[in-house]
Amino acid sequence: MVLTDGEPLVAEESPRAVTIAHQIQTMSLLRPQKVAMREKDFGIWQEYTWEKTWDLVHIAAHGLLALGVDVGDRVSIQSENRPEWLILDFATVAVRGITVGFYPTNPTAEVEYLLTDCGSVLHLAEDQEQVDRVLEIDSSKIAGVRKILYCEPRGVRQYDDERLLAWDDFLAIGREHRLAHEHAVEDLMDQAHVDDVMTLVYTSGTTGPPKGAMLTHANVAYCMSYFDDAGLRGGRAPGNDDVQVCYLPLCHVAERIFSTFHAAHIGLTLNFAESIDTVQENLREVQPTLFFAVPRIWEKLHAGVTIKGADASAFKRLWLGFGLFLAGVIGRAKVDNGGLHTFRSRLLAAIGYPLVFRALKERLGLRRCWYAGSGAAPIAPEILEFFMGIGVPVYELYGMTENSAIATANFPGHLKLGTVGEPIGKTGRSSAFGSMRKRARSRSSIRGCLPATGTSPSRRQRPLPMTAGS
Repeated sequence: MVLTDGEPLVAEESPRAVTIAHQIQTMSLLRPQKVAMREKDFGIWQEYTWEKTWDLVHIAAHGLLALGVDVGDRVSIQSENRPEWLILDFATVAVRGITVGFYPTNPTAEVEYLLTDCGSVLHLAEDQEQVDRVLEIDSSKIAGVRKILYCEPRGVRQYDDERLLAWDDFLAIGREHRLAHEHAVEDLMDQAHVDDVMTLVYTSGTTGPPKGAMLTHANVAYCMSYFDDAGLRGGRAPGNDDVQVCYLPLCHVAERIFSTFHAAHIGLTLNFAESIDTVQENLREVQPTLFFAVPRIWEKLHAGVTIKGADASAFKRLWLGFGLFLAGVIGRAKVDNGGLHTFRSRLLAAIGYPLVFRALKERLGLRRCWYAGSGAAPIAPEILEFFMGIGVPVYELYGMTENSAIATANFPGHLKLGTVGEPIGKTGRSSAFGSMRKRARSRSSIRGCLPATGTSPSRRQRPLPMTAGS
C-alpha cells in the first residue's frame, strides 16, 4: 500500500468509525452542562462545559475546512497543555485530518524536521517563542505549511507574515464557514473509517531520527475498551464523575490516552496544570480521583514529604515518623498480598487514616485518588510501598507508542513490584523469545506483517510520498 502526498491515509473498505469527535459530540448532548475541562487563568479556574467544548471543536473544524485542510492532511501542534490543544486535536479528527503533536521544547532544527517529515499544512504555535521557531525556518523548506496559528498574541502582533493567524481570528473564520456550510463537518465525521489514521506520534528516535507511529481510530478504540475495563482497577470502572490533572506533554501517547481520549470516552473532567513546576500545587487544588505519573513525579512527591517532615517541629517529626512507619507496614503487607488489604493492614489503615494519612493525602493532592498509574521508567519499590501504605494505590504498567500506550499492567490482586504486570486484552507471548507481542486482528497486511487492532499499522517514513511499513 503506497501512500502519496495528498492521498487520505485510509482503507476505504474498512467499517465506519465512531471517532473521538463523535464522542465529544455525544457528551455535549448527554451532559451539556457538566464540566469537561478547566484551565487556570489569572489564578482562577475557568470552566468549559461539554456543550461549550463541542461548540469550540465544531467551530475549529469549520475553520480548518475554510483554510483548505482536506482528508488526510496533517495538522501540527507545538504548545503546552491547554484547551486549544484538545480543541484543535479533536477538530482535526472531525474533518478526517491527522494530528501531529510536537514537544513544547523542541528547538528550531527539530521543528523543521518534524514539519517536513509529517508534511504539515497547518501549525499551531502557542506563543512568540514557538512562533519564532517556525519563522526562523526557510519558508521554502516548509512550503506546505499554509497557516501558523498562535494562542498568545503578546509579542506576535507586530510580526508581518501572511501565514500568521491568531486563534480568535481562526475561530471567527470557522463561525463564518459554519453559517455557510452548516453540515460540512458532520458529513465528514460520518465518512470516517476505523482504519483512518487519526494521529502521528513521533518516537524518541533512539536508533535514528524520530519516526511517526500511525495510530488509527481502531487503535484508540481498542485500547480504550481495555483501559476502561473495571477488572483493571479491582472491579471499579472510571466514570463521568472522575477528575484528572493533565500535565504531561500531549504529544506523548500516554498523556492523550490517559487524559484527553479518556475524557472523550467516558466524560470525566480534565484540569490543565499551569506547568510541570506547579503540578503539586494544582494537585492540591483539584484533588483528582485518577492520576498517572512518571516515576520522577512520584519520587518528587515522596521527597517532599520527607523534606518537609525534617523541617517540622519535634512533635510533628515524631508524629510523621509514626505515620511513615505505619505506612511502611501497611504497604509491605499489601504488596505481599497482591495489592489487597489483609485483616491486619486494614486495621492499621483505619488507625492511621484519621491520625496521619488523611492530612498527608490532602497535602499531596491525592485525598480522593482511588487509582493511580506509574510508567515510562522503573520506580523504586519503597516509593510504591509508601503510597500503597497511605491509601493511594499506584500500579506499574507498560505500553509504547506503537501499541497506543497500553500492553501490560499490575492490578488489584495481581500486583508484583518490579514488574510491569500481566498482559491486557489480546496480548500474547512470542514463542521465539518469550517477549510480549500484540495478537493480530486486523485484515490488512503491510510488508507481510499483520498489525493488531491495538497496534500501530506502521511508522511514518520520510519524505513524502511514503510507503507504509516498519
